Amino acid sequence: MTDTGTHHGVDYLELPVTDIGTAKHFYGSAFGWRFNDYGPTYTGFVDGARGDREAGGFTLVDAVETGGPLPVLYSSNLEATERAVATAGGTIVKATFDFPGGRRFEFRDPFGTLLGVWST
Repeated sequence: MTDTGTHHGVDYLELPVTDIGTAKHFYGSAFGWRFNDYGPTYTGFVDGARGDREAGGFTLVDAVETGGPLPVLYSSNLEATERAVATAGGTIVKATFDFPGGRRFEFRDPFGTLLGVWST
């Protein structure tokens, strides 16, 4: 990583996956992320929100356990992002709904990890 994060801020998101190639295809197709490979069991991703700084990575595991925190991404065009997620192979589990402050949908990636996407 080329710079430091914000003190006590969420700095990096690591997602467990069972296939690095499938993860790169899905997140690259759905969100336009770029990747840095560090060997057969780990790939960093750059989402563009902080220039070329990695925002997280994919770690290879035998099985993905679901549950835990809900990572939520931001979109300036929620409908287009929902279509891109579905086209890339994600499963929409909650269609777009209103909440105080905006709108959101939730999806599972090809490995079963639950994520959300929100917009104003």
